[in-house]
Amino acid sequence: MDTIVQQNLASGGIAATASEDPILQVKNLTTVFQTRSGAVPAVNDVSFHLHRGETLGLVGESGCGKSVTSLSILRLIPARAGKVEEGSVLYGGRDLMQLDDEEMRRIRGGEIAMVFQEPMTALNPVLTIGQQIIETILLHENMNREQARERAIEMLKVVHIPEAERQIDNYPHQLSGGMRQRAMIAMALSCNPKVLIADEPTTALDVTIQAQILELMQELQAKFGTSIIMITHDLGVIAETAHRVAVMYAGRKVEEAQVEDLFEDAIHPYTQGLLQAIPGMDSEVEPSGQRRRLYAIEGTVPALADLPPGCAFAPRCPLATEICREKVPPLVEKKPRHWAACWNSPRPYAAGQA
Repeated sequence: MDTIVQQNLASGGIAATASEDPILQVKNLTTVFQTRSGAVPAVNDVSFHLHRGETLGLVGESGCGKSVTSLSILRLIPARAGKVEEGSVLYGGRDLMQLDDEEMRRIRGGEIAMVFQEPMTALNPVLTIGQQIIETILLHENMNREQARERAIEMLKVVHIPEAERQIDNYPHQLSGGMRQRAMIAMALSCNPKVLIADEPTTALDVTIQAQILELMQELQAKFGTSIIMITHDLGVIAETAHRVAVMYAGRKVEEAQVEDLFEDAIHPYTQGLLQAIPGMDSEVEPSGQRRRLYAIEGTVPALADLPPGCAFAPRCPLATEICREKVPPLVEKKPRHWAACWNSPRPYAAGQA
């Protein structure tokens, strides 16, 4: 394992241990888009759960279904494009897929909030950041506009935006990328949601600002007890923030484990490839002194409309055998609390056995 990642795992930066009661349960979620090629499953039979006060990492390359999963949970898939065809999302004893639009609007933003991938497109350019945060507060909290403005200023201070009383009246284009992302986080947390979905919250930010945003999210999680789903392609981010991690590939979950176990002993060849691709200080130079090329998984994620038979990763996998190309591997508990979908990984774990 890369030394920088080892330091992150051992540094105590990962949030405190979560409670045992799941606050959110996603069961057999399947989201289908209608295309010229027919119905395409962008999320295919995905299940996971989130504990109170926990951070769950959702990782994989672009096009693996991470963002569609988050949009499906909040029922934000445009009806003209696709729909959640199967599965349930249980929150507070209720299935979000069965709620009417009014009930869902009360939960969305109030109890389950989302930080979108690109704040410049997620924020309304013709409204000040204050107007947008205040609108969210008025929608979900019993406050008048003056009280909502005070709450908005307070939240901007919480996310460490300087001169919050002045910045609240600025438009998104007047803020830097890091400040826009902080404003998005302030908006998402303004109603003290129980669950926060962060979709690539550090995309396009330099490493210094990225570290500040991650530190801020951990600080706010400790303060408010928020449960977080962290969506990213960066396993270094996962090492710093998550308790557990689920790896997705071509719309399916292919591995899930405690973050330390995944980094120490990844089972699925795709996860192993992602870990090898993490750049590190001790792996950039050959013994001869020449710079070493970064590892890359050969090939690309297949088009969801044209998935190969069997395991979707088989065409890129150095361990693929005939069965891999014929049958989709089931997700099986290979070790205690460690699941993987791979025909060539260790045999399934039997409860009670070492």
